[in-house]
Amino acid sequence: MTGELVKAVGRFSETTIDTETVVMDLDSGDFFSLTGTAAAVWQRIDGTRSREALIAELVIEYPMAPAEIAGDVDAFLAQLLSAGLIAGT
Repeated sequence: MTGELVKAVGRFSETTIDTETVVMDLDSGDFFSLTGTAAAVWQRIDGTRSREALIAELVIEYPMAPAEIAGDVDAFLAQLLSAGLIAGT
């Protein structure tokens, strides 16, 4: 996925409480509880960042190896894509 990532507006509802963001898939009713890096990724999906840009920002913010962050980001983006909550441009 090399293009900018965008949220599928109208497909979900979200709320943030303290450090947790809860996203509900309006089609399936499934909930995603996002904390830590998952919440950071979700907040950054705004149509201006690619997968690579997300990873570059997280490497600065979190004390993890870039390869580990990339693996986590890829797994999370795959879940969001599968649920139809995001798309790549």
